[in-house]
Amino acid sequence: MPLSRQRRFPRARDSVPAARAFALETLVEWGVDIADRYEDVRLCVSEVATNAVLHGVPPGREFCLTLVVDGLLFRIEVRDSGGGSPQVIRESGEECSGRGLRLVAALADDFGVTVHTPGKTVWLAFKAVTEVVPSPAHADETRGVCT
Repeated sequence: MPLSRQRRFPRARDSVPAARAFALETLVEWGVDIADRYEDVRLCVSEVATNAVLHGVPPGREFCLTLVVDGLLFRIEVRDSGGGSPQVIRESGEECSGRGLRLVAALADDFGVTVHTPGKTVWLAFKAVTEVVPSPAHADETRGVCT
């Protein structure tokens, strides 16, 4: 049975470090072993949360960060209600922005965008070293949906 936890964050710059802390604390609490890739997770959460704040969340709205662990897979999802579909920039030009999703795609084991009406979910996944078996303390945690 997969474990899931989610939290909403306002459209504010301080939501990025809060989302990052939420993700890493959840990883540790659940005992997800992703070897030496905690910095990769940290950077990826920062990138997708920053994109949500800067480009995806309309004024006065929030984004939702959902974490799911199912066996050997740890999945991170950021859902917002903004328009557009994020694209990975393949060229490495002189731009100072637009490289975040390229980093995410390179660091994560899987990555994608699911379009909704309204909004979208940017998701990424990391493979764990060992399968996560939910403890009795987490047995009531199930996957919810932020809308």
